[in-house]
Amino acid sequence: MVSRKPNRREWMGSVAASSLASRSMVASSLMMPGVVAELLASEAGNDPTQPRPTHFPAKAKNVIMIFATGGVSHIDTFDPKSNKNGRDGSGKDKLMGNLFGSKRNDRCGTEVSNLFPHVRDVMDDVCLIRSMKASHFDHSEATLGMHTGSPTFARPSMGSWVSYGLGTENQNLPSFIVIAPHLPYGGTQVYASDFLPAFHQGTRVIPGNNPIGNLKSPGESGKLQDLEFELVDQFNRKHLGDRPHDSALAARMKSFRTAFNMQQSAPEAFDLSSEPEHIRKLYGIDRKTKGPGADFAWQCLVARRLAQRGVRFIELIDTGSRPNWDSHGDMNEHKDLANNVDQPTAALITDLKQQGMLDETMVVWATEFGRTPTKEGNKGRGHHRDCFSVWVAGGGFKGGHVHGETDDIGKYSVTQSVEVHDLHATLLHQMGIDHERLTFRHAGRDFRLTDVHGNVMTELLS
Repeated sequence: MVSRKPNRREWMGSVAASSLASRSMVASSLMMPGVVAELLASEAGNDPTQPRPTHFPAKAKNVIMIFATGGVSHIDTFDPKSNKNGRDGSGKDKLMGNLFGSKRNDRCGTEVSNLFPHVRDVMDDVCLIRSMKASHFDHSEATLGMHTGSPTFARPSMGSWVSYGLGTENQNLPSFIVIAPHLPYGGTQVYASDFLPAFHQGTRVIPGNNPIGNLKSPGESGKLQDLEFELVDQFNRKHLGDRPHDSALAARMKSFRTAFNMQQSAPEAFDLSSEPEHIRKLYGIDRKTKGPGADFAWQCLVARRLAQRGVRFIELIDTGSRPNWDSHGDMNEHKDLANNVDQPTAALITDLKQQGMLDETMVVWATEFGRTPTKEGNKGRGHHRDCFSVWVAGGGFKGGHVHGETDDIGKYSVTQSVEVHDLHATLLHQMGIDHERLTFRHAGRDFRLTDVHGNVMTELLS
Protein backbone atom coordinates (compact mmCIF):
# COMPACT_ATOMS: atom_id res chain seq x y z
CA MET A 1 0.00 0.00 0.00
CA VAL A 2 1.32 3.46 -0.89
CA SER A 3 1.32 5.79 2.09
CA ARG A 4 -0.25 9.21 1.65
CA LYS A 5 1.25 12.34 3.13
CA PRO A 6 -1.20 14.04 5.45
CA ASN A 7 -2.59 17.36 4.32
CA ARG A 8 -2.12 20.49 6.45
CA ARG A 9 -5.43 20.10 8.30
CA GLU A 10 -4.73 16.47 9.18
CA TRP A 11 -1.17 17.20 10.25
CA MET A 12 -2.23 20.11 12.46
CA GLY A 13 -4.92 17.94 14.05
CA SER A 14 -2.38 15.23 14.80
CA VAL A 15 0.07 17.68 16.37
CA ALA A 16 -2.63 19.32 18.45
CA ALA A 17 -3.93 15.97 19.68
CA SER A 18 -0.49 14.91 20.87
CA SER A 19 0.53 18.25 22.35
CA LEU A 20 -2.42 19.78 24.10
CA ALA A 21 -2.70 18.63 27.64
CA SER A 22 -6.38 18.70 28.41
CA ARG A 23 -9.52 18.92 26.33
CA SER A 24 -11.32 20.06 29.46
CA MET A 25 -9.42 23.33 29.20
CA VAL A 26 -10.80 24.13 25.76
CA ALA A 27 -13.29 26.95 26.18
CA SER A 28 -16.75 26.07 24.99
CA SER A 29 -18.33 29.51 25.26
CA LEU A 30 -17.64 32.52 23.05
CA MET A 31 -15.88 35.65 24.22
CA MET A 32 -16.46 39.27 23.36
CA PRO A 33 -14.48 40.44 20.29
CA GLY A 34 -12.48 42.77 22.52
CA VAL A 35 -10.90 39.73 24.08
CA VAL A 36 -8.96 39.15 20.85
CA ALA A 37 -7.17 42.43 21.47
CA GLU A 38 -6.59 41.33 25.06
CA LEU A 39 -5.03 38.09 23.89
CA LEU A 40 -2.85 39.76 21.27
CA ALA A 41 -1.72 42.27 23.89
CA SER A 42 -0.65 39.34 26.04
CA GLU A 43 1.90 38.45 23.36
CA ALA A 44 3.57 41.75 24.22
CA GLY A 45 3.69 40.91 27.91
CA ASN A 46 0.29 42.25 29.00
CA ASP A 47 -1.33 38.89 29.80
CA PRO A 48 -4.90 39.45 31.06
CA THR A 49 -4.50 36.52 33.46
CA GLN A 50 -1.49 38.08 35.18
CA PRO A 51 -2.13 39.39 38.75
CA ARG A 52 -3.89 42.73 38.61
CA PRO A 53 -3.81 45.58 41.12
CA THR A 54 -6.69 45.77 43.57
CA HIS A 55 -8.87 48.83 44.09
CA PHE A 56 -7.63 49.06 47.67
CA PRO A 57 -5.49 46.88 49.99
CA ALA A 58 -6.90 43.36 50.15
CA LYS A 59 -7.38 41.25 53.25
CA ALA A 60 -7.76 37.98 51.33
CA LYS A 61 -6.00 36.53 48.29
CA ASN A 62 -7.99 33.32 47.75
CA VAL A 63 -11.52 31.94 48.09
CA ILE A 64 -12.45 28.34 48.85
CA MET A 65 -16.19 28.00 48.46
CA ILE A 66 -17.98 24.89 49.72
CA PHE A 67 -21.41 24.48 48.18
CA ALA A 68 -23.91 22.04 49.72
CA THR A 69 -26.36 21.18 46.95
CA GLY A 70 -30.07 20.81 47.68
CA GLY A 71 -30.91 23.26 50.46
CA VAL A 72 -29.52 22.52 53.91
CA SER A 73 -31.94 22.87 56.81
CA HIS A 74 -30.76 25.81 58.92
CA ILE A 75 -33.07 24.61 61.70
CA ASP A 76 -31.20 21.31 61.98
CA THR A 77 -27.65 22.66 61.48
CA PHE A 78 -26.39 26.19 62.14
CA ASP A 79 -29.55 27.82 63.50
CA PRO A 80 -31.00 25.04 65.67
CA LYS A 81 -34.51 25.59 66.98
CA SER A 82 -36.17 23.94 69.94
CA ASN A 83 -38.25 20.82 69.36
CA LYS A 84 -40.04 21.20 72.69
CA ASN A 85 -43.64 22.25 73.32
CA GLY A 86 -45.00 19.77 70.82
CA ARG A 87 -42.77 20.89 67.95
CA ASP A 88 -42.20 17.39 66.69
CA GLY A 89 -44.28 17.71 63.52
CA SER A 90 -47.29 15.91 64.98
CA GLY A 91 -49.40 18.94 65.84
CA LYS A 92 -51.97 20.68 63.71
CA ASP A 93 -49.44 23.28 62.58
CA LYS A 94 -46.83 20.53 61.86
CA LEU A 95 -44.07 22.64 63.40
CA MET A 96 -40.86 20.65 63.78
CA GLY A 97 -37.73 21.79 65.60
CA ASN A 98 -34.15 20.51 65.35
CA LEU A 99 -34.23 16.71 65.27
CA PHE A 100 -30.59 16.08 66.14
CA GLY A 101 -29.80 18.03 69.30
CA SER A 102 -27.20 20.79 69.63
CA LYS A 103 -24.40 22.21 71.77
CA ARG A 104 -22.48 25.45 72.04
CA ASN A 105 -18.86 25.99 71.12
CA ASP A 106 -16.85 26.14 74.37
CA ARG A 107 -14.95 29.30 73.40
CA CYS A 108 -17.35 31.55 71.47
CA GLY A 109 -20.71 30.08 72.52
CA THR A 110 -22.10 29.64 69.01
CA GLU A 111 -24.77 26.92 69.03
CA VAL A 112 -24.48 24.26 66.31
CA SER A 113 -26.39 21.05 65.71
CA ASN A 114 -24.88 17.70 66.63
CA LEU A 115 -24.81 16.96 62.90
CA PHE A 116 -21.66 19.10 62.72
CA PRO A 117 -19.56 18.39 65.85
CA HIS A 118 -16.22 18.99 64.11
CA VAL A 119 -17.28 22.27 62.53
CA ARG A 120 -18.77 23.31 65.88
CA ASP A 121 -15.29 22.95 67.40
CA VAL A 122 -13.87 25.58 65.01
CA MET A 123 -16.75 28.07 65.19
CA ASP A 124 -14.49 30.53 67.01
CA ASP A 125 -12.84 30.99 63.58
CA VAL A 126 -16.20 31.25 61.77
CA CYS A 127 -18.45 34.21 61.08
CA LEU A 128 -21.98 32.78 60.92
CA ILE A 129 -24.78 34.55 59.02
CA ARG A 130 -28.18 33.27 60.14
CA SER A 131 -30.27 35.82 58.28
CA MET A 132 -29.51 35.05 54.61
CA LYS A 133 -32.39 35.43 52.17
CA ALA A 134 -32.36 33.27 49.04
CA SER A 135 -32.86 34.71 45.58
CA HIS A 136 -35.45 32.08 44.60
CA PHE A 137 -37.39 29.11 45.99
CA ASP A 138 -36.50 26.62 43.22
CA HIS A 139 -33.20 24.73 43.15
CA SER A 140 -31.72 25.76 39.82
CA GLU A 141 -32.65 29.42 40.12
CA ALA A 142 -31.48 29.74 43.73
CA THR A 143 -28.24 27.90 42.94
CA LEU A 144 -27.52 30.26 40.04
CA GLY A 145 -28.42 33.20 42.25
CA MET A 146 -25.86 32.15 44.86
CA HIS A 147 -23.18 31.64 42.21
CA THR A 148 -23.85 34.40 39.69
CA GLY A 149 -26.08 36.93 41.44
CA SER A 150 -28.86 36.29 38.92
CA PRO A 151 -31.47 33.55 39.39
CA THR A 152 -33.16 34.12 36.03
CA PHE A 153 -30.53 35.10 33.43
CA ALA A 154 -27.21 33.55 32.42
CA ARG A 155 -24.45 35.54 34.08
CA PRO A 156 -20.77 34.91 34.91
CA SER A 157 -19.98 32.96 38.05
CA MET A 158 -18.46 34.73 41.04
CA GLY A 159 -15.27 32.72 40.48
CA SER A 160 -15.09 34.04 36.92
CA TRP A 161 -15.54 37.61 38.14
CA VAL A 162 -12.73 37.15 40.67
CA SER A 163 -10.47 35.68 38.00
CA TYR A 164 -11.31 38.53 35.61
CA GLY A 165 -10.73 41.16 38.28
CA LEU A 166 -7.56 39.82 39.88
CA GLY A 167 -5.95 37.39 37.46
CA THR A 168 -3.95 34.45 38.77
CA GLU A 169 -0.72 34.10 40.72
CA ASN A 170 0.20 30.84 38.97
CA GLN A 171 0.25 30.78 35.18
CA ASN A 172 0.64 27.00 35.24
CA LEU A 173 -2.79 26.42 36.81
CA PRO A 174 -6.24 27.84 36.04
CA SER A 175 -7.28 30.78 38.19
CA PHE A 176 -10.69 29.19 38.90
CA ILE A 177 -11.03 25.47 39.64
CA VAL A 178 -14.22 23.59 40.55
CA ILE A 179 -13.86 20.19 42.23
CA ALA A 180 -17.14 18.41 41.68
CA PRO A 181 -17.88 14.67 41.56
CA HIS A 182 -21.31 15.59 40.17
CA LEU A 183 -22.83 18.78 38.81
CA PRO A 184 -25.28 20.68 41.04
CA TYR A 185 -28.57 22.20 40.00
CA GLY A 186 -27.82 24.80 37.35
CA GLY A 187 -25.21 22.56 35.73
CA THR A 188 -22.10 24.08 34.22
CA GLN A 189 -23.55 27.59 34.47
CA VAL A 190 -22.46 27.69 38.12
CA TYR A 191 -18.85 28.05 36.94
CA ALA A 192 -19.36 29.55 33.47
CA SER A 193 -17.80 32.83 32.38
CA ASP A 194 -20.78 33.73 30.14
CA PHE A 195 -19.89 37.08 28.49
CA LEU A 196 -16.56 37.43 30.31
CA PRO A 197 -13.45 36.21 28.45
CA ALA A 198 -13.76 32.43 28.24
CA PHE A 199 -10.43 31.70 29.88
CA HIS A 200 -11.96 32.97 33.15
CA GLN A 201 -14.47 30.12 33.31
CA GLY A 202 -13.97 27.41 35.91
CA THR A 203 -12.06 24.23 35.15
CA ARG A 204 -13.88 21.21 36.52
CA VAL A 205 -11.91 18.54 38.40
CA ILE A 206 -13.46 15.18 39.26
CA PRO A 207 -12.09 13.44 42.39
CA GLY A 208 -10.35 10.17 41.62
CA ASN A 209 -7.23 8.72 40.07
CA ASN A 210 -7.59 10.88 36.96
CA PRO A 211 -8.98 14.21 38.20
CA ILE A 212 -8.32 16.09 34.95
CA GLY A 213 -9.15 13.97 31.94
CA ASN A 214 -6.52 13.60 29.20
CA LEU A 215 -3.81 15.40 31.19
CA LYS A 216 -0.47 13.77 30.50
CA SER A 217 3.13 14.40 31.41
CA PRO A 218 5.39 15.54 28.55
CA GLY A 219 7.97 12.98 29.69
CA GLU A 220 11.02 12.49 27.51
CA SER A 221 9.26 14.09 24.53
CA GLY A 222 8.95 17.42 26.34
CA LYS A 223 11.36 19.33 24.08
CA LEU A 224 9.67 18.04 20.96
CA GLN A 225 6.31 18.97 22.42
CA ASP A 226 7.58 22.50 23.10
CA LEU A 227 8.48 22.85 19.44
CA GLU A 228 5.15 21.41 18.33
CA PHE A 229 3.23 23.76 20.58
CA GLU A 230 5.15 26.83 19.39
CA LEU A 231 4.51 25.86 15.78
CA VAL A 232 0.78 25.43 16.40
CA ASP A 233 0.77 28.72 18.31
CA GLN A 234 2.39 30.56 15.40
CA PHE A 235 -0.21 29.24 12.97
CA ASN A 236 -3.02 30.18 15.38
CA ARG A 237 -1.71 33.71 15.93
CA LYS A 238 -1.40 34.27 12.19
CA HIS A 239 -4.91 32.93 11.70
CA LEU A 240 -6.20 35.16 14.50
CA GLY A 241 -4.46 38.23 13.08
CA ASP A 242 -6.35 37.77 9.81
CA ARG A 243 -9.64 37.24 11.66
CA PRO A 244 -9.63 39.64 14.65
CA HIS A 245 -13.26 38.88 15.53
CA ASP A 246 -12.75 35.13 15.93
CA SER A 247 -13.19 35.20 19.69
CA ALA A 248 -13.57 31.41 19.92
CA LEU A 249 -10.07 30.94 18.56
CA ALA A 250 -8.70 33.51 21.00
CA ALA A 251 -10.27 31.59 23.87
CA ARG A 252 -8.85 28.29 22.67
CA MET A 253 -5.36 29.76 22.31
CA LYS A 254 -5.30 30.97 25.88
CA SER A 255 -6.80 27.71 27.13
CA PHE A 256 -4.21 25.70 25.17
CA ARG A 257 -1.40 27.65 26.80
CA THR A 258 -2.75 27.02 30.29
CA ALA A 259 -3.37 23.36 29.51
CA PHE A 260 0.17 23.03 28.15
CA ASN A 261 1.61 24.51 31.35
CA MET A 262 -0.60 22.32 33.52
CA GLN A 263 1.29 19.22 32.42
CA GLN A 264 4.08 20.22 34.78
CA SER A 265 2.11 21.66 37.70
CA ALA A 266 -1.24 19.89 37.95
CA PRO A 267 -0.05 16.32 38.69
CA GLU A 268 1.99 17.55 41.65
CA ALA A 269 -0.85 19.74 42.97
CA PHE A 270 -3.31 16.84 43.00
CA ASP A 271 -0.87 14.27 44.39
CA LEU A 272 -1.36 13.85 48.15
CA SER A 273 1.50 11.39 48.64
CA SER A 274 3.76 14.11 50.01
CA GLU A 275 1.28 15.10 52.72
CA PRO A 276 2.34 13.88 56.19
CA GLU A 277 0.23 11.23 57.85
CA HIS A 278 -1.05 13.55 60.58
CA ILE A 279 -2.52 15.88 57.94
CA ARG A 280 -4.19 13.00 56.15
CA LYS A 281 -5.68 11.85 59.45
CA LEU A 282 -6.83 15.39 60.21
CA TYR A 283 -9.00 15.32 57.08
CA GLY A 284 -10.07 11.72 57.61
CA ILE A 285 -8.34 10.42 54.50
CA ASP A 286 -6.92 7.54 56.54
CA ARG A 287 -10.42 6.12 57.04
CA LYS A 288 -11.05 2.94 55.06
CA THR A 289 -14.31 4.21 53.70
CA LYS A 290 -15.50 4.50 50.13
CA GLY A 291 -17.94 6.91 48.55
CA PRO A 292 -18.48 10.66 48.87
CA GLY A 293 -16.91 10.97 52.32
CA ALA A 294 -13.46 9.92 51.14
CA ASP A 295 -13.89 12.03 48.01
CA PHE A 296 -14.80 15.15 49.96
CA ALA A 297 -11.81 14.78 52.26
CA TRP A 298 -9.66 14.64 49.11
CA GLN A 299 -11.44 17.71 47.78
CA CYS A 300 -10.71 19.74 50.90
CA LEU A 301 -7.04 18.83 51.12
CA VAL A 302 -6.53 19.48 47.41
CA ALA A 303 -8.25 22.86 47.86
CA ARG A 304 -5.65 23.86 50.43
CA ARG A 305 -2.86 22.75 48.09
CA LEU A 306 -4.33 24.72 45.19
CA ALA A 307 -4.69 27.86 47.31
CA GLN A 308 -1.05 27.43 48.35
CA ARG A 309 -0.10 27.35 44.69
CA GLY A 310 -1.86 30.60 43.82
CA VAL A 311 -5.21 29.44 42.45
CA ARG A 312 -7.48 32.39 43.06
CA PHE A 313 -10.91 30.73 43.43
CA ILE A 314 -11.60 27.09 44.31
CA GLU A 315 -15.11 25.69 44.65
CA LEU A 316 -15.95 22.34 46.22
CA ILE A 317 -19.33 20.77 45.42
CA ASP A 318 -20.09 17.90 47.75
CA THR A 319 -23.01 16.26 45.90
CA GLY A 320 -24.90 16.43 42.63
CA SER A 321 -28.56 16.89 41.82
CA ARG A 322 -29.43 13.65 43.72
CA PRO A 323 -28.85 12.41 46.31
CA ASN A 324 -28.34 15.69 48.11
CA TRP A 325 -29.60 17.85 50.97
CA ASP A 326 -33.10 18.15 49.45
CA SER A 327 -34.72 16.17 52.27
CA HIS A 328 -38.44 16.43 51.51
CA GLY A 329 -39.38 13.05 52.93
CA ASP A 330 -36.99 12.37 55.79
CA MET A 331 -34.53 14.71 57.53
CA ASN A 332 -32.45 11.70 58.53
CA GLU A 333 -30.96 12.00 55.02
CA HIS A 334 -29.01 14.94 56.47
CA LYS A 335 -27.12 12.55 58.78
CA ASP A 336 -24.99 10.76 56.21
CA LEU A 337 -24.45 13.92 54.19
CA ALA A 338 -23.24 15.83 57.24
CA ASN A 339 -21.01 12.95 58.32
CA ASN A 340 -19.33 13.03 54.91
CA VAL A 341 -18.40 16.71 55.04
CA ASP A 342 -18.13 17.62 58.73
CA GLN A 343 -14.61 16.43 59.54
CA PRO A 344 -12.97 17.48 56.24
CA THR A 345 -14.56 20.95 56.40
CA ALA A 346 -13.34 21.56 59.93
CA ALA A 347 -9.94 20.12 58.99
CA LEU A 348 -9.62 22.59 56.11
CA ILE A 349 -10.07 25.54 58.50
CA THR A 350 -7.65 24.05 61.04
CA ASP A 351 -5.06 23.21 58.38
CA LEU A 352 -5.21 26.66 56.79
CA LYS A 353 -4.75 28.20 60.23
CA GLN A 354 -1.77 25.95 61.02
CA GLN A 355 -0.24 26.79 57.64
CA GLY A 356 -0.62 30.53 58.33
CA MET A 357 -3.03 30.84 55.39
CA LEU A 358 -6.41 31.44 57.04
CA ASP A 359 -5.91 35.20 57.38
CA GLU A 360 -5.70 35.56 53.61
CA THR A 361 -8.05 32.75 52.53
CA MET A 362 -11.82 32.97 52.81
CA VAL A 363 -13.58 29.63 53.34
CA VAL A 364 -17.23 30.15 52.38
CA TRP A 365 -19.87 27.52 53.20
CA ALA A 366 -23.17 28.02 51.40
CA THR A 367 -26.30 26.31 50.11
CA GLU A 368 -29.07 27.63 47.87
CA PHE A 369 -31.80 28.09 50.52
CA GLY A 370 -33.01 26.70 53.83
CA ARG A 371 -35.89 24.40 54.72
CA THR A 372 -39.30 24.98 56.23
CA PRO A 373 -40.01 24.90 59.98
CA THR A 374 -43.02 22.70 59.20
CA LYS A 375 -42.95 18.99 58.49
CA GLU A 376 -43.33 17.58 55.00
CA GLY A 377 -43.73 13.89 54.27
CA ASN A 378 -42.70 11.56 57.09
CA LYS A 379 -40.03 13.71 58.72
CA GLY A 380 -38.95 15.99 55.88
CA ARG A 381 -39.06 19.72 55.12
CA GLY A 382 -39.88 21.83 52.07
CA HIS A 383 -37.93 24.63 50.38
CA HIS A 384 -37.57 27.86 52.34
CA ARG A 385 -36.14 31.08 50.89
CA ASP A 386 -36.96 33.62 53.62
CA CYS A 387 -34.03 32.74 55.87
CA PHE A 388 -31.14 30.29 55.99
CA SER A 389 -27.52 30.08 57.15
CA VAL A 390 -24.20 30.75 55.42
CA TRP A 391 -20.79 31.12 57.06
CA VAL A 392 -17.32 32.45 56.26
CA ALA A 393 -14.04 31.62 57.97
CA GLY A 394 -10.83 33.62 57.59
CA GLY A 395 -10.02 36.43 55.20
CA GLY A 396 -10.68 39.18 57.73
CA PHE A 397 -14.16 38.02 58.81
CA LYS A 398 -14.91 38.06 62.55
CA GLY A 399 -14.35 34.66 64.10
CA GLY A 400 -16.92 33.52 66.67
CA HIS A 401 -19.41 36.11 65.44
CA VAL A 402 -23.10 35.49 64.71
CA HIS A 403 -24.88 37.94 62.42
CA GLY A 404 -28.65 38.19 62.25
CA GLU A 405 -31.38 36.37 64.08
CA THR A 406 -34.44 34.40 63.05
CA ASP A 407 -37.71 33.97 64.93
CA ASP A 408 -38.12 31.09 67.37
CA ILE A 409 -39.33 28.65 64.71
CA GLY A 410 -36.83 29.64 61.98
CA LYS A 411 -39.35 31.04 59.51
CA TYR A 412 -38.26 34.65 59.10
CA SER A 413 -35.26 36.84 59.84
CA VAL A 414 -36.09 39.31 62.58
CA THR A 415 -32.82 41.29 62.47
CA GLN A 416 -30.13 42.17 59.92
CA SER A 417 -31.43 40.34 56.84
CA VAL A 418 -28.73 39.69 54.23
CA GLU A 419 -29.26 39.43 50.46
CA VAL A 420 -27.02 37.36 48.20
CA HIS A 421 -25.73 40.56 46.57
CA ASP A 422 -24.60 41.79 50.00
CA LEU A 423 -22.61 38.62 50.54
CA HIS A 424 -20.98 38.94 47.11
CA ALA A 425 -20.13 42.60 47.68
CA THR A 426 -18.49 41.76 51.00
CA LEU A 427 -16.45 38.86 49.64
CA LEU A 428 -15.18 41.04 46.79
CA HIS A 429 -14.38 43.81 49.25
CA GLN A 430 -12.12 41.51 51.26
CA MET A 431 -10.22 40.74 48.06
CA GLY A 432 -9.62 44.44 47.49
CA ILE A 433 -12.35 44.84 44.88
CA ASP A 434 -14.98 47.57 44.85
CA HIS A 435 -18.01 45.64 43.62
CA GLU A 436 -19.37 48.75 41.88
CA ARG A 437 -16.16 49.18 39.87
CA LEU A 438 -15.68 45.58 38.76
CA THR A 439 -17.62 45.84 35.50
CA PHE A 440 -17.65 44.44 31.98
CA ARG A 441 -19.37 46.08 29.01
CA HIS A 442 -21.72 43.71 27.24
CA ALA A 443 -24.72 44.32 24.98
CA GLY A 444 -24.43 48.06 25.42
CA ARG A 445 -24.27 48.25 29.22
CA ASP A 446 -21.84 47.70 32.06
CA PHE A 447 -22.53 44.51 33.99
CA ARG A 448 -21.24 43.56 37.43
CA LEU A 449 -21.62 40.60 39.80
CA THR A 450 -23.91 42.58 42.13
CA ASP A 451 -25.94 44.16 39.29
CA VAL A 452 -27.36 47.40 40.79
CA HIS A 453 -27.51 46.02 44.34
CA GLY A 454 -25.20 45.00 47.15
CA ASN A 455 -23.87 46.53 50.37
CA VAL A 456 -20.56 45.69 52.03
CA MET A 457 -21.41 44.30 55.47
CA THR A 458 -18.66 45.92 57.50
CA GLU A 459 -20.19 44.57 60.72
CA LEU A 460 -18.94 41.10 59.70
CA LEU A 461 -15.34 42.24 59.33
CA SER A 462 -12.62 42.44 61.93
